[in-house]
Amino acid sequence: MISTAIRLVRVGSRSELAAAALIGLGYPCVMLAALLPSIPLFAAAAAVTYAADWYLHHRRSYLVNRLSKVRVGLPIRFLLRQLLLVLLLAREALAQTPLFYTAVAGFLLLYALSAPHGALATLIRMRRIMPVITRNVDLQKIRIPDAPPKALLHRSGEKMLHLDIPAMAGVLTAAASGRNAIGYTGVAVTVGLGLLYTVVLAPYLLSRRVPPAATVLKAVSDWLLEYRPTVALYFSGSDESAYQVNMWLETLEQIDGRPLIIMRERELVPRLNPTAVPVLCVPGGMHMMNLSLSTVRVALYPANVGKNIHILRAPTMKHVFIGHGDSDKLASVNPFSKVYDEVWTAGRAGRDRYALADVGVRDEDIVEVGRPQLAPIRAGAGSPKHPVPTILYAPTWEGWDDNPGNTSLLLAGENIVRRLLAADPPVRLVYKPHPFTGIRNKKAKAVHERITAMVKAAAAERRADARWSSEAAEAKADQDRARAELVAIKAELADLATPGRSGGDEAEESRVSLSDPVRLARIKQLRADWNDAYWRSTGWWEHRIVTGDEPKLYDCFNEADAMVSDISSVVSDFMASGKPYAVTDSAGLGVEEFQRQNTAARAAVVLSNGAAELDALLTAVAAPERDPLADARRELRDYLLGPDRPTSLERFNSAVRTLQAAAEARNRAVEQRADEQSRGRPQPGGAYRAAEPSGAGAQLAR
Repeated sequence: MISTAIRLVRVGSRSELAAAALIGLGYPCVMLAALLPSIPLFAAAAAVTYAADWYLHHRRSYLVNRLSKVRVGLPIRFLLRQLLLVLLLAREALAQTPLFYTAVAGFLLLYALSAPHGALATLIRMRRIMPVITRNVDLQKIRIPDAPPKALLHRSGEKMLHLDIPAMAGVLTAAASGRNAIGYTGVAVTVGLGLLYTVVLAPYLLSRRVPPAATVLKAVSDWLLEYRPTVALYFSGSDESAYQVNMWLETLEQIDGRPLIIMRERELVPRLNPTAVPVLCVPGGMHMMNLSLSTVRVALYPANVGKNIHILRAPTMKHVFIGHGDSDKLASVNPFSKVYDEVWTAGRAGRDRYALADVGVRDEDIVEVGRPQLAPIRAGAGSPKHPVPTILYAPTWEGWDDNPGNTSLLLAGENIVRRLLAADPPVRLVYKPHPFTGIRNKKAKAVHERITAMVKAAAAERRADARWSSEAAEAKADQDRARAELVAIKAELADLATPGRSGGDEAEESRVSLSDPVRLARIKQLRADWNDAYWRSTGWWEHRIVTGDEPKLYDCFNEADAMVSDISSVVSDFMASGKPYAVTDSAGLGVEEFQRQNTAARAAVVLSNGAAELDALLTAVAAPERDPLADARRELRDYLLGPDRPTSLERFNSAVRTLQAAAEARNRAVEQRADEQSRGRPQPGGAYRAAEPSGAGAQLAR
């Protein structure tokens, strides 16, 4: 029932639900107290609404946005409370007293000050916005001043509104005690603080503005001419899609040439993992198309999105779709992929997938490069890592349509979890849902919440079970040490997360975030230490729910002895471990048809929505010698991911070098034809063909 209420109110936790309930009850109580009248009830109810409002804003609850959309946003709620205080004074027969007029005048003055205060805060923020956000790019040639103190601008409108508290408290105290001086003092403090807050902001309007857009863009262009990038990873997407670019960072750091990351959304930059690769975030389409990328020869695209057109239009570079995973989903054979010069797949399966789909991607345009991101995945040892096997359940999300085959969560998720929690001999369940789960389908979110509740209840039951008490007693000391390590590591990572001083904005961070090999190496080591401590912080028999960025999916792969998932790149990636896995036929196609349509399922235990087939997976984990699919997994691994030698990184690098050479050859040919034409010897096909060579030229370049 509480979960249903949380979904309806659109809050993220029980505490937020409680705060929402206090707001819903508090304002009627304030109104009732004003009408009765009752000063003690008014003071108590008003204090509750202040506290609940502050908590919801502090938690950044979505309910705050919903209230604004139905015209009861924060300014309205503050104004309502102040009007009810005026009503209370009138009901207390104080309408003709100086206290009444002072209160009204004080609130009016506070709102009068809110206009210039809001305008100043907005202008200061706008004048701190640069057309380009950078990381690891030297912008020392232009002066980017430090950001104004964060305390002045962070939630400034909310802070200005809260300055009415001294007036509210003073007037209520005066009305209750008859000591009007207290009320006058409270109003004076409110007006004085509002005036002071406004005056303090004013100097930052000019002193902390960043250089004009033209100056910043010129500095970026100069840096590009000096750095001369050769390979660019281009990415655009939603906040939740940052993982699609993060998965390529280590590969970019190791490729030959001079890599560059180009992003399009400001909100994505803070979600980018620390990297030594230079980053340019260019939100504006006009700025993006005018960016000097004349030295880039290969552009890599992890996602098919509309904004790709802003760089696809450049004929001087070769364009490659690399994707963010390799699976049998329709997204892996998107017809849009034919706009690229090449499509890089992990193994032979990707090539065959495009041939079967017949969406216009030619076989000669496909290059098999493996999956260099899979290097951190360790191969299975052939037997469970701990006395209790660990089974990872990693369902994908519901997708953009209602195809029942998108995710096992809706029809099979609870059955899978229920059977794993009740398995005999026992197993440990690690549940890691896709980060997009529930963003489109409320039913998927509801199932996820029920599964979470099931896992938490089973974990609590197991902790109380006498069978594990001796194990828990022996492991307690090590677990306590691991938890202490997690706290220390998290604190150090927080210090290292953002270079420069704390409280800087994106403009200041662009100035100070130059690559520091020592810092990046330390962060990498700390993340490895954090992952080790995370798994040691609880018993190897305890069920876990893993959400958020850490631990990463591949870390969960290394901890698990087997996996249950859906048709997605998760399955193909897990295959690098060689461990048993199961895939759910949520659409009810039947084993034979399901495996025919989905390559990655051909070495899997195929589950129906009832998940009765899980016993076969658990048997393969407990007794590897009785695993009938081991050989099939090895063969399928090579088919999906390519051979072990040469390594995936070597193949990826080779593909980059080959395409760079093709781009150079194409550009030289174009220049030669243009030069011959300028000397009065036009080539067959005219200027248009010189600018855009077609089939034969492109084939020759390849």
